[in-house]
Order: sequence, then structure tokens, then C-alpha cells
Amino acid sequence: MNSSTLQYSAPERYAESFAKNFTIVFLGVVINCINGVFVFTFFKSSIFYNDPRYILYIHLVINDMLMVCMTVVLFVMAYAWRNVPVPFCILLLIIASTTHKNTPLTLAGMAIERYIAICKPLHHSQICTVRRTYILISLIWGVGVIPALTDLVVFSIVLPISIFSKGALCSSANLYSTSYHIEISKCTHGVYTSAVWLILLFTYVRVLHTAKRAKSDKSSAKKAQSTIMLHGIQLLLCMLSYITPLIDRIYFPLIPSEQKKVAFFNYLVTNMAPRLLSPLIYGVRDQHLYKHVKGLFRCKIFIVKVKATK
Repeated sequence: MNSSTLQYSAPERYAESFAKNFTIVFLGVVINCINGVFVFTFFKSSIFYNDPRYILYIHLVINDMLMVCMTVVLFVMAYAWRNVPVPFCILLLIIASTTHKNTPLTLAGMAIERYIAICKPLHHSQICTVRRTYILISLIWGVGVIPALTDLVVFSIVLPISIFSKGALCSSANLYSTSYHIEISKCTHGVYTSAVWLILLFTYVRVLHTAKRAKSDKSSAKKAQSTIMLHGIQLLLCMLSYITPLIDRIYFPLIPSEQKKVAFFNYLVTNMAPRLLSPLIYGVRDQHLYKHVKGLFRCKIFIVKVKATK
């Protein structure tokens, strides 16, 4: 969301602007359609309703779909609406920031659920209930919205109240540009990513230890170990958006004449692609969910035999 692709100081050619916006909107629709298949499968098959693992997964998918919508809206608005009312812009930025933080937190929750399933199997049904899963999702949203609300509070304190009656280019890099916001952003990114990585590392080591000690159900332990490793890969994909400004700073001096093209490509790779790959990898890997997805697209031919009657 802090990508410099959302900042444009000089007017661009209409064809180039149209191509960029069409690409972003098209990719956003494709990503949400693909992820929407998993959401539709979840709500169509009642067997997923009582499984905390699938509830957390579908929350991850819906959260990323919402984030893609916000990303596309903010990108298009950077071209089409340069003078967005500040209150409306802040609302969009709060949603975008919260969904961005929710992704790693949900991955951590999914890793903890797998840890309990393998290391505490007798207590899994008591700890990981449907009700507690929805409570966890509520906590994820509560924790995820804290940085956005912090930015809003600092924005209200540092700048005059009259700013809320004006319009501005709607991007966090433009609106939250004070030194306080920069330091807060660094701290929150560090705290969130460190906490999630510690959780993933702890659960992976514990499941690995259990897999080595297991005598009867080694296959389940190894599968959970692979699942947590997959969460780590998903987290790496999601963290690409954190290094977007860094990549821009590295390549801009090298190719000064192609800054906008480099920034746009960087934006696609680090912001859009992970929102497709992260849920898709997990959804295709899960045989139970993948089986139901395939069932949606399976075409059956019914042959009707008509017998002559006297």
C-alpha cells in the first residue's frame, strides 16, 4: 500500500494509463474469481463448517479478496480521482491496512491449529472449537486494525483538524508522510512479522519433534510439518509487499528513464501475485478441498436409453 506506484506527479499518456489500469483491474477480477471458487466451495459443502482449519483458510481467502479490491480501487483512484475527500480516503486506507495485517496473523493461527492437532490431539476437539475459531478471527481483526487506528490518531494530532474537510491523493505514502508515521510503520512491521515468524518456527519445531517420536501416526505428523512449512512460504509471499519501496529505491537509480514501468512491474509482483498464489497453493494442495473444487467443474454425461413399448 506504500508503493510509489500510487504517486504520480506528471500526467502520463492516455494509452499507458489505460493499459496499466486495465491490467490491474483485469488481474484483480481474475484473482477474486479464482479465490471465489474456494469460497463458493466452502459455503456449498457443509462438511467444512465444523472444521476450524477450513474456517481459518476461508477467512484468509476472503480477507485477501477484500485486500485485492482495496488495492485495485486505490490504484485506479490514483489516476482517476486525484482529490479524494480525506475522511473517505482514510476509511479505505484503514480497510486496506487491516486486511494487509490480517494475512500473516491468520497464517499464524492456522499454524497453531495444526500444532494443537498433532502435538495435543486429545485436546484438539476441546480447544479448537468452531466458536473459539470465530473468536480468534475477531481477535485477528482487532489486532490487525490497531496500526491503522494508530496512524489515524497520529494524523489527527499532528495535522490541523481542517485537513478532514479537504481532498488529497489517496495513498498512505501521501497522507501518512510525517516522520512519526514512518517510525510507527517500521515498528509495526517489525513486531507483526517477528511475532508471526516466531509462532511458525515454534510450531514447526514442535511438530518436527513430534513426528520423530511418533510411532503410529507418522504420516499425519509429517503432513502437518509440511503444512506449517507451506505457511512459511505463504508468509514469504505476503511479505513481498513490505519490500516494495526498497526494491523501488534500488532499481530507480539504475534505470532512471523507466522508473514508472519498473515500479508498476514491482507492484504486480509484490502486491498482486501473492494474493493469488498464497490461497491457491494451499487450496490445491489440500486434497479434500481440491476434490470438492473439481466436483464443481466436472461434467457428467447422462445417457438415457429409451425402450420401445408395445
